Amino acid sequence: MNGNITKDDLRQFGLSLAEQLKQIIKDNKDTKNDYLHPEWLKSRVVRKLMDMSPASLQNLRITGKVRFKKVLGSYYYNKSDLMNLFNDEN
Repeated sequence: MNGNITKDDLRQFGLSLAEQLKQIIKDNKDTKNDYLHPEWLKSRVVRKLMDMSPASLQNLRITGKVRFKKVLGSYYYNKSDLMNLFNDEN
């Protein structure tokens, strides 16, 4: 082998690089979906999604109908509990 790079070598390298980039982007999208659909939602997000008042959300928390966590003064609600609660009432 003489060490010269041909146009064909560059073309093959480009195709290989493009495939690797496509795989990296695909893997990154799968990871981002976890961040876009978290398991725990902040109070403000829940109120906006469910179109409810702060008192209604507090009532669900007090009656134990949804799981919640309090972190540094903010309440976080379990998304699956909220979805199950409103699917059962339909």
